[in-house]
Amino acid sequence: MPALQGLDYGKPRTFYPDYLRKPSGLQYKLVKEGTGVIPEKGDRVAVDWEGYTIGYYGRPFQTRNKVKGGAFDSTETDYYRWTVGSGTVIKALDEVVTYLPEGSIAQVVIPPELGYPVTGDSEHDLVGPKPNTFSGLRALNFVLENQNLIDKTLLINVKVVRVDKKKKV
Repeated sequence: MPALQGLDYGKPRTFYPDYLRKPSGLQYKLVKEGTGVIPEKGDRVAVDWEGYTIGYYGRPFQTRNKVKGGAFDSTETDYYRWTVGSGTVIKALDEVVTYLPEGSIAQVVIPPELGYPVTGDSEHDLVGPKPNTFSGLRALNFVLENQNLIDKTLLINVKVVRVDKKKKV
């Protein structure tokens, strides 16, 4: 939209003083420190996660929908799994799990450049994690597809459930 070029709609960056800030722009806050191993490149991880759009009224795009106890208080075992460094997950999750021992829970503020690709993967099949509901997918895509009108910063709560170390050859 030529009429809006050069105008700064949406905050490009907000820093939260109680979050650890990494050179990549990633910010995270440790809610609970785990006692297990810390994932490295090549390790397979399983995480439980919830996602919110910070710049669009904090709208959830992935939640556990449980009344009792809040986040991660469920018996569901539908975890998101990937191999660290494989490129199949947004860069922010790939990075943050390398700071979190197994069992850790963290809140992660994800700047747009470490989040979902803006074009080419509207179903989020190439780079995950993928929201598991139609409304969650629509909320996430609404934010990603609105060029320069909405802050694309995301908040993801993540729990590192399991780490399978890369097999040594």
